Amino acid sequence: MPPALLCLLRLLRARGTGSRHRLALDLDDCRQELARWQRHADSYERELTRISRERADLLAWLAALHPSSAVVTPATDTGPGGTHLLRLMAGERLLSWRLPPADLPLFAHVRYAEPTVVPPRREGPRIPDQATHIRRHTRLLALEEALFTTPPDP
Repeated sequence: MPPALLCLLRLLRARGTGSRHRLALDLDDCRQELARWQRHADSYERELTRISRERADLLAWLAALHPSSAVVTPATDTGPGGTHLLRLMAGERLLSWRLPPADLPLFAHVRYAEPTVVPPRREGPRIPDQATHIRRHTRLLALEEALFTTPPDP
């Protein structure tokens, strides 16, 4: 049972006994629980903000590494001033990520284009999802590096 619910049950139980002192103690316990959970929520919010910023920085860097194919377009499923998409080609596949409006200044170096109609995917073998494609492409690039790098002279 969640701690907040247990706290509320103790509070209601104490009300029935008529013990004002016990009620005050339970109320204090509930306030301490609330403060503790608020600290957890604040901590998670700070971590999410940090991770979101790091994600935006990495996407901006990735776009700089792919200047010929990187493009920012407005997302077609949001209104004006809303979410945008970063699109780029990697491993002969179009990849895309949503960009919240606050992150757009990081992408000033990327071409901007109006949204285009993406042709529907054809039926047939399932196209691997984006994360799977990125992992495969990363392994391929690492393998190429290992195969074509000459060892340093002794």
